Amino acid sequence: MGYLLLAGAIAAEVGATTAMKYSEGFSKLWPSLLTLVGYVVSFSLLAQTLRTLSIGTAYAIWAGVGTAAIAAIGILFMGEGLTAAKAAGIALIIVGVVVLNLGGAH
Repeated sequence: MGYLLLAGAIAAEVGATTAMKYSEGFSKLWPSLLTLVGYVVSFSLLAQTLRTLSIGTAYAIWAGVGTAAIAAIGILFMGEGLTAAKAAGIALIIVGVVVLNLGGAH
């Protein structure tokens, strides 16, 4: 159940961050409200996740997957370029989360 809650937390965070882009510096009401609600939902689900997963593991997955997903959204849907450095950074984030999980975190 913890990983399901964590997946919801990640989805809410990615949605909130995407909405933030469209809020234009919080000058547009609906994207701004979506950002606020998304982060509240994300942190609430993350807090619930911490009942069953260790904080290091949960936070690393939440931050790492969220960062990689937002980078991919930027590249695929928002016209951001993919450089070798950006691709390497995304790969290192993913590898770091995997290594942390394989490292015996409880």
